[in-house]
This record gives sequence, structure tokens and C-alpha cells, in this order.
Amino acid sequence: MTTENKTVLRLAKVQDAHLKDKNVLVRVDYNVPLKDGVVKDDTRIRETLKTIKLLLAGNCKVVLMAHLGRPKGKPDPKYTLKPVAEHLEKLAGVKVHFAPDCVGPAADKVVAAAKKGEIVLLENLRYHPEEEANDEAFAKLLAKHGEFFVQEAPGLSWPSSAAPRSRTK
Repeated sequence: MTTENKTVLRLAKVQDAHLKDKNVLVRVDYNVPLKDGVVKDDTRIRETLKTIKLLLAGNCKVVLMAHLGRPKGKPDPKYTLKPVAEHLEKLAGVKVHFAPDCVGPAADKVVAAAKKGEIVLLENLRYHPEEEANDEAFAKLLAKHGEFFVQEAPGLSWPSSAAPRSRTK
């Protein structure tokens, strides 16, 4: 829709979207403090549970993508999201699959193996320099993991991030 030569983007609320039985890619802010591989403050994780549970109630496969810290564009065990996946599984009360990468064959395999009504947490987006470089090809690889996209981390919607932003495929 355009108004006075300005494009207006109309976004659906997740509650109003028809997402039953869909694969939904969700950008979350799980940049949480860890100590010795244990989540020390899960506030950001808990804040996403309402949306995640709504999607799970609709029999969706929920694919979460997030970053943790600043690993400088390469894998660093200090910044793995694996402890977050384990913590989320306890909070959500459903199976959380952890993908050892966010794109490529390893991620594709984990996403494909997960069932509807389950969660996949992809490994740290910032293990790839393309994430902060706003790389369109990287965003397209991420977008393959879902039929719809939900932005659950609006503070991370700035243009310097390649993760898909507030739009559906």
C-alpha cells in the first residue's frame, strides 16, 4: 500500500496470522549471560515463551535463530547457544533440537528431522560474518528454514543484520 508516495508495510500479529501446521522461523534475542555453560539470567528466553507456545499450540515447527556475544564471524565454543537450547527445553516443556550451525547441510538436517510441535534452535548467527554484514544471500539461506517469519526481537531489526526482518516469505 502506498500513501503520498510512501510505502506502508502492514504486518500481521502472530495471533492473527494463519500459521497452523507451518514451519515458522523466529528471530529471538537470546544474547543471555552464561557462566560455565549455564544460563545465568533467562529473562530474555522467558519473554519469548508466549509466542513460542502460541506457535506450538498451532502445531508449528518453531525454528529459532539468535546470536550470542561477539564471536567475530567464526565459531567459538564460548559463544555457543547449546546451553540456551538445553535451558529452553526445560522452560518450554517440549523437545528442543539444537542445530550445530545456522545454515548449510547440518542446519538443514536438524530442521528437517524436527517434528511439528517441536523447537529447533540454530547455532549462533554471528559465527558467520555475513550476519552483521547484512548479506542477502545469507538471509536467503536462513529464510529457507521457515514458511513464515516472526520477529520476536524488534531491537535487532536494524539494517546491519542479515537475518530476515519482519516479513513473510
